[in-house]
Amino acid sequence: MYDPTVARLTYRGLLGRRRALILCVLPALLIVISAAVRSFSGADDQVASDLLGGFGLATMVPIIGVIAGTGAIGPEIDDGSVVYLLAKPLKRSTIIFTKLIVAVAVTMAFSAVPTFIAGMILNGNGQQIAVAYTVAALVASIAYAALFLLLGTVTRHAVVFGLVYALVWEALFGSLVSGARTLSVQQWALAVAHKVTGGDLVTSDVGLTTATVLLAAVTVLATWYAGQRLRSLTLAGEE
Repeated sequence: MYDPTVARLTYRGLLGRRRALILCVLPALLIVISAAVRSFSGADDQVASDLLGGFGLATMVPIIGVIAGTGAIGPEIDDGSVVYLLAKPLKRSTIIFTKLIVAVAVTMAFSAVPTFIAGMILNGNGQQIAVAYTVAALVASIAYAALFLLLGTVTRHAVVFGLVYALVWEALFGSLVSGARTLSVQQWALAVAHKVTGGDLVTSDVGLTTATVLLAAVTVLATWYAGQRLRSLTLAGEE
């Protein structure tokens, strides 16, 4: 299910100089803002929760997921180089699963790690806030990577659609329309964070059991359908 050669090529494509710089912008900004907030207002649990949730989980994590998820396969489909990969004696499910692992790892590295650092800067992990949002970033990274990897196999405009989902659906509708929050990866991740903190600083409109089931279901279904799309792409090329 995992191919080291595919993984190495995918890492090389995702962590090229230009893409790596883009991936570093938001994490660096979160850490800089956290340091500035701490220096001006001191350690404040509510401020830490608001910043990590409002900027970290709601903005940084999904955007990094878009970059890593779509970038894991989208460019290869766009420039046609995916044909050489598909010509190898590899199962399509192996290709997709390997690229998912790489996308998840990159998303986690560029979102969960800076989230933890920012949390420690803001309030030294008071009330487990840094750990809670780090865990939320980790679980959200898996779902986002699967969703945006699927988008990369479905459309050439995967980045655009991914950003629309991340910034319009998650950030805008998720904050204004209560029903939309149930179908939000952010809210599912917040349910996990709420369990970690055990307090009221982190809240979610979705229960932990529901959130866990939905996170798993979205990840599995998106990965499976991405494999189907890649298989149909192969058939189209052979025809």
